[in-house]
Amino acid sequence: MSLRCLATLLLALAVLSGCGEETAGSGAAQLWITRDRGSEVLLTASVPAGISAMEAVRRKADVETRYGGRFVQSIDGVHGTLAEQHDWFFYVNGYEGDLSATEYTLHDGDVLWWDYRDWRGQLRVPVVVGAFPEPFRHGWNGRRRPTIVEGGPGQLEQRLAKLIGPSPGTRESSHRLKLVPGTGFRGSLAGSPGDAVVFTLGRRTARRLLEDPSIVRYRYELP
Repeated sequence: MSLRCLATLLLALAVLSGCGEETAGSGAAQLWITRDRGSEVLLTASVPAGISAMEAVRRKADVETRYGGRFVQSIDGVHGTLAEQHDWFFYVNGYEGDLSATEYTLHDGDVLWWDYRDWRGQLRVPVVVGAFPEPFRHGWNGRRRPTIVEGGPGQLEQRLAKLIGPSPGTRESSHRLKLVPGTGFRGSLAGSPGDAVVFTLGRRTARRLLEDPSIVRYRYELP
């Protein structure tokens, strides 16, 4: 076989082997699948970076889609239903996706969270705290923002700043982690995914969180 024919054959085999599957980039992301605002954890797994949020869940679960494959209809037999106002929603690093899951490409370190919930009375929940210290560490679409920890100088603020990690030196509007008296942990977002968030954290909850990070995992907010 000539070198030219061999090269053609190898190229054809490479194309065929890649059919139907996106190419994974370097690094990994976390995949969480839950229901009822994180009250029941169905699956946690590691998936490659460089694939879409849709491909990630397809690799680990049985998925049915709608609208030309762009949105999830069911995961492992749990179906979205307009009549009962339940559906699947996805979050990346705490931000609720405002686009098709086929359009978001996972980056190294991302936390992809699919949650099946009742949306009566509250269709959108733009940001949640359950993936903390996201979105402070990895942001949205690979882009981080600087972070300000508010509440006065002290050991608690220093420990939280260390948990979040170094803040990028940009002039963009900053994420804010506000320490206030009492308990609770909730987030707010005025704009779109990737925009600056404000997380309000009670000092008593902050101390618990630093001792046991699991108290916030998979939660939309803490009372």
